[in-house]
Amino acid sequence: MNSEILAQLDWEKVDNLMPVVIQNAISGDVLMLGYMSKDALNVTLESGNVTFYSRTKQRLWTKGETSGNFLKLVNIYPDCDNDTLLILANPLGPTCHNGTESCFAPAQSQWGFLYELENLLRERKNASPDSSYTARLYASGTKRIAQKVGEEGVETALAATVNDREELKNEASDLLYHLMVLLQDQSLSLSDVIGCLQARHKKAE
Repeated sequence: MNSEILAQLDWEKVDNLMPVVIQNAISGDVLMLGYMSKDALNVTLESGNVTFYSRTKQRLWTKGETSGNFLKLVNIYPDCDNDTLLILANPLGPTCHNGTESCFAPAQSQWGFLYELENLLRERKNASPDSSYTARLYASGTKRIAQKVGEEGVETALAATVNDREELKNEASDLLYHLMVLLQDQSLSLSDVIGCLQARHKKAE
């Protein structure tokens, strides 16, 4: 958010407390709704931690200041009327005081499920091999994980060649799961892959 965009914000229209929608920058899920004063916005921009104005405490309030579950700023977008903000953020832990990812739980997008699954796969990397299939996969090593991706890729292709849509759906699910495990094994994520695709798209324009 540059100085020109900041100057266009219509604070008078909202009595100097602007509604702010917080969205997970990766999953796209809406995390919470808060309000910002000019000072709260400035602190957010300077610190990188999303900060609100608490209407009950009558003071600035940085999300995570007591719990450690900060919202790390990624980007800010005003709406078309310049009286509401959309903030993309990376949450460090649950956003809601109830311990859920979103204050609007159990609402979750399909992309949000992939984000949740990716976090689960990351947690399983250091788990006991006896605890789950995923943990056993990690324990088997990169070569075996890569082999499974290859096997599932072939099975996915075969399902498509015989026009078996139900089998294709199942095999594609297996392929995506094993690919996500392989990415985590190599300390990569779906975000890295999406970033690569975005860069290619820009070059093609």
